[in-house]
Amino acid sequence: MSENQIRYRSNTHLNLDAVIRLYRVSTLGERRPVDDRETMAAMMENANLVITAWDGEQLVGIARSLTDWVYVTYLSDLAVDVAYQRRGIGTRLVAETRRLGGANTKLVLLSAPAAVDYYPRIGFERHPAAYIM
Repeated sequence: MSENQIRYRSNTHLNLDAVIRLYRVSTLGERRPVDDRETMAAMMENANLVITAWDGEQLVGIARSLTDWVYVTYLSDLAVDVAYQRRGIGTRLVAETRRLGGANTKLVLLSAPAAVDYYPRIGFERHPAAYIM
């Protein structure tokens, strides 16, 4: 399916099995607790902005964020099924996150090592200092 046939939705009730499947087939599951259903369910429930990409009834992309709607949106997860990558879906998920999270908010994320080169190509700037505890 072409990118323009992919449908995007926001804050839709999601089937946890579909979410876990997507995380696994996007490789994000390597860095998320996909074997802990309770934690994964809480991650989805407590995010206040979730944008999803669908090919028919199949979940093929997700952008999971926390936002205050005025100053900052933290994009905590961006995942696209590897079979659907390089079609602009991730870029569109980021654009929708920016639009719905507040057009004037700063969009912040921590990149997975494998995606470090991707984010500058879609408009992100590398920040010199990030701290994790």
